[in-house]
Amino acid sequence: MSEPEREVGDATRRTRLANERTYLAWWRTGLTALAVGIGIGRIVPGVSEVTEQWPYQVVGAGFGLLGVACIVIAHLRVRAVERAVDRGGFARLDTRLEQALLAVGVALGLASVLLVALVG
Repeated sequence: MSEPEREVGDATRRTRLANERTYLAWWRTGLTALAVGIGIGRIVPGVSEVTEQWPYQVVGAGFGLLGVACIVIAHLRVRAVERAVDRGGFARLDTRLEQALLAVGVALGLASVLLVALVG
């Protein structure tokens, strides 16, 4: 195998390994969001003296949905990147998905701050 062929093969392997690491990072993010959802939605109201639990449950459910979404996105992304690598292309993350994740993250973050500052 010539040096350029070896470099292309090495680059492809590195790209596939990077894709795998990114897939696992999406999973870690999803699992973390699920854990935060359980913490906010169930644990915090149970150990604190709040009169209304529903705001915590709503925010917790939001984090839970975000966690599930991250796991689904992980699968879709790893497949899209693998297809792109197979054809020698690039799979960019959809801008609408980026914006949706940003909006959900900001909304859940602000809701969490409000829970701490106003409800607690």
